[in-house]
Amino acid sequence: MLPSPGVYYFPWEINSGSVADGETLRTFGRLHCYDMVQSEAILTALRSSVQHQVCVCTKFVEPFQAQLGSLYVALGEIEQRDGEGPVLKARVLTCVEGMNLPLLEQAIQEQRQYFRERQGQVESSAS
Repeated sequence: MLPSPGVYYFPWEINSGSVADGETLRTFGRLHCYDMVQSEAILTALRSSVQHQVCVCTKFVEPFQAQLGSLYVALGEIEQRDGEGPVLKARVLTCVEGMNLPLLEQAIQEQRQYFRERQGQVESSAS
């Protein structure tokens, strides 16, 4: 059985606690640091002048060519660690440097709106 494709979450949503433990998700951010020994990376994203961080476990995607400061998209499962907050156990970690970040954010919002509308139509036709 294949894992679920992963819903896009913004980095600030991951740290707010709105993502359940074990949930599959996609997110993005700039590679702030990478610790090869610990197999952990930190992705950052700026929103309203606040820097948000997502800790990423890179064990399943190593070795990879880390490019600090570059934009990455990650796909994986969230694991809640006691006292540390959520960690994304990445299955895919892809450098997407050059991607238009505002357009990506807009596309995520549009996709969410589409799914909300589609869910509303399904519920109304079932009644």
